[in-house]
Amino acid sequence: MLIRHRDREPSIHETATVASSAMIVGDVRIEAGARILHGAVVSAEDGEVVIGEDTVVMEHALIRGRSGHPALIGAAVMIGPHTHVNGSVVADEAFIATGASLFPGSRVGHGAEVRINGVVQVNTVLEPGAVVPIGWVAVGTPASILPPERHDEIWAIQRQLDFGGTVYGVGPEVSMRELMRRQSEFYGAHAGDEPVGR
Repeated sequence: MLIRHRDREPSIHETATVASSAMIVGDVRIEAGARILHGAVVSAEDGEVVIGEDTVVMEHALIRGRSGHPALIGAAVMIGPHTHVNGSVVADEAFIATGASLFPGSRVGHGAEVRINGVVQVNTVLEPGAVVPIGWVAVGTPASILPPERHDEIWAIQRQLDFGGTVYGVGPEVSMRELMRRQSEFYGAHAGDEPVGR
């Protein structure tokens, strides 16, 4: 389903295919030959989303564009089932496997792979051709690629990447109560969404 959100509508190339149960919301552009499969959600919250030519977005993936962090997916990219791409730039011919998570400000280079349940943290740059193994974490610029059991090393790099400021636009002084009040208000904009087609 195509949805107008924040007064912006999706643009779908005539040769692209969007499954009937997929949701395409707001300022989203889907290029020629792209395929968006059942249950996928492609949402331009307050930043654009572009899905490149011949890219496949598998079932139940989420791609979200954010202010200051558009989701720009290149050509011939595989976005696996249950993948979360949030304000990330993914270059051509990358492979993003099932359950991977890409956070705002991250960049995935040409032909790189983020394997099953891999993570690319905020403001991290994954070089062209790099591989994040199954369940591992890429963090920093250039990315250090570490197994999850090395949490202390991951955190030592991650805490310098401004997760709260990048994802929510707040510093550590903002309480969880206040943060969620702001988030609730922000996402309340969906009350004005309008279907514009299938």
